[in-house]
Amino acid sequence: MKKIRWGILGSGRIARKFASDLKWVNDAELIAVGARELATAQAFAKEFPAKHVHGSYQALVNNPEVDVIYVATPHAMHHEHVLLCLQHKKAVLCEKAFAINYKQASEMIHLAKAQQTFLMEAFWTRFLPHYEKAKQLIADGKVGEIKYFYGEFGFKPVEPVAPRLFDPALGGGALLDIGVYPVFMALDLLGKPDVIDAVMTSAPTGIDEQCVVRFQYKHGAIANLFCTLASNLASGGDIGGTEGRIRFTHRMHGPTTQLEYYSGAVDTRQLIATEQAKGNGYEYEIRHVNECLQNNLTASSILTHEFTLLLMQTLDVIRAKAGIRYAVD
Repeated sequence: MKKIRWGILGSGRIARKFASDLKWVNDAELIAVGARELATAQAFAKEFPAKHVHGSYQALVNNPEVDVIYVATPHAMHHEHVLLCLQHKKAVLCEKAFAINYKQASEMIHLAKAQQTFLMEAFWTRFLPHYEKAKQLIADGKVGEIKYFYGEFGFKPVEPVAPRLFDPALGGGALLDIGVYPVFMALDLLGKPDVIDAVMTSAPTGIDEQCVVRFQYKHGAIANLFCTLASNLASGGDIGGTEGRIRFTHRMHGPTTQLEYYSGAVDTRQLIATEQAKGNGYEYEIRHVNECLQNNLTASSILTHEFTLLLMQTLDVIRAKAGIRYAVD
C-alpha cells in the first residue's frame, strides 16, 4: 500500500495535534508544512519533522510530492486556502467551520467537483469510536424513535485569548467556533429541522458570546443546543428516545467522553466501553481520508458534500435568526 503524503497548511494548536496523530496511521506520512513565514514553518518542523518546509502557502500547493493538504487556518480563511489547494489539484481535508457561509462552502465544493479532486470537512467527531458506537446503538433500536437531543459546548478563554475567538474579521464567535458541534450532531441524528429559532448575547466586539438554538421537527422531535465563550461547561449531550437514552458525559465532541446508555430510568445506567484513541483522536478521520484517496475517491460517503452544505445552510439560518453577521455576508 502506498504512503499518502500529507502537507499541513497552518501551524497553530490544532495543526500540531493533527501532525502528532499522523504517526498512528500506517499509510500516512507528514511530508510538508507551509506557513505564512518560513521561521514559523521551521519551528513547526522542529517539533514535527517534514521533508519540505515552506514559507508560503503557494509553495506548499506547488510541491509535487504532496498528495493531500490539511487546512488548519482560522475558518475565515478556509475559503481562500481551500480554493488555492484545489486550483493546484491537491486533495483537501478542511477544518471546521468549513467556511463562513453557504455561498463560500458551495464555491469550494463546486471547484472540488470541477477539478475532480477530493475535499472533505474535518469533522473528526463523526469518526470517533464513541460516536460510531452511539450511532450503532441507535441503528440497533436501543433508543427507539429519537424525540430529543440536547448538546452544549462552552469554555471561558484564558489569557492570552486567541484573537480569532472575538474578532469579527476572523469569523469569531461561539457559534462557528464551537457551536458547530451540537448543530452537527443534531443534523446528523435528526436531519434537517422544519423550524429553527435562535438568540444570542453579544461580546463587546459584536460577535456572539453565547448562542442558544432550538430545532423543531414535524415528526415531533426537538433539539436544544447551546454554546458559550463565557462559561466552562461539561460540553456534554443527551439523546432521548422512546426506548432509551444515550448520554455523552463531557466533551461529547472528543475521544475522552464517556458513553452512558439508559434503557429506562436513571438506575438503568450502563457505561458503554469504546476503543480509546492512541493519539488526540484525529487518527480516525485521517485513516478515513487515506482510505478514500487509496480508492481514488473525490468525496467521502460518510461525511458527504451534501451534509456539509446542509450544515453551512443551517448555520446561516441560525445566524440570521440570532443576528450574527460578518462582512463577507
